[in-house]
Amino acid sequence: MDPKLTEVSQVFERFKAAFVRKDFDTCTSLLSQLKVLLTGFKSLPPLFEETPNAIHELTLARDIYEHAVVLSVKTEDQDAFERDFFQLKPYYTDSRGRLPPSPQEYPILGLNLLRLLVQNRIAEFHTELELLSPSALDNPCIKHAVELEQSFMEGAYNRVLSARQTVPHETYVYFMDLLAKTVRDEIAGCSEKAYDSLSLNDARQMLLFSSDKELLEYINEEHPEWEIKNGSVFFQRAKESVPCKEIPSLQLINQTLSYARSWSELCNGCGFPIIFVLPSVFNLLNCCCFQGAS
Repeated sequence: MDPKLTEVSQVFERFKAAFVRKDFDTCTSLLSQLKVLLTGFKSLPPLFEETPNAIHELTLARDIYEHAVVLSVKTEDQDAFERDFFQLKPYYTDSRGRLPPSPQEYPILGLNLLRLLVQNRIAEFHTELELLSPSALDNPCIKHAVELEQSFMEGAYNRVLSARQTVPHETYVYFMDLLAKTVRDEIAGCSEKAYDSLSLNDARQMLLFSSDKELLEYINEEHPEWEIKNGSVFFQRAKESVPCKEIPSLQLINQTLSYARSWSELCNGCGFPIIFVLPSVFNLLNCCCFQGAS
């Protein structure tokens, strides 16, 4: 075996051993080494040179980047996820005819769709969907993300939250928890605008919590400005803390009257009737003073 290939394989075995024992700091360090070593393989994207070990190198590199994506989920690093996914993607597209399918392809593609949904990047979500084949769209991992997006757009938040119990892959839980928080924040924002107060029971049901304890923890962490008193949640204090912007009505009236006086003085000579609330385009075009000025 090629010495470079042997070295990469050995470092990758150490990476996988650290991953199994959940030593993610060691994994991150070894991953950096692996990425540097992979630059020595000319068979990898974007060159795709034909070398004696091209298939082996491509397969090994794809496996490394798949582990890198999963590692980014374990470490809850969305920026690393995006970087590693874009490095992995050519192995699913440009190398499709050269490599056997990876069992991790659809779980990772679905995971990326879920990430885009969590980050509210809906246009990119649909762009990625357009790139998938009909058979890919039928895969449970892809369908899970598509159904979530539909439920989210319809406002069927109970379906979004219940979908956490039926994730097709254990790596999806991290993004599902983020999506649940996004959903609850949306409901909370609407609730405090629509109501002055809610009973704890109603608030728990509305925010889709299963217990009062979960509700109180959420309020303490996310909405400390809400007041809990006599078995109810009061939003009024939160409303009062955000001052309403006043409309300068007198200033607007004075400006409008000033415009009216200016145009009246301008059009005194022509005798054309101009109705002044705000000058209409029709009046101005038919005013001889306006025509003369133009």
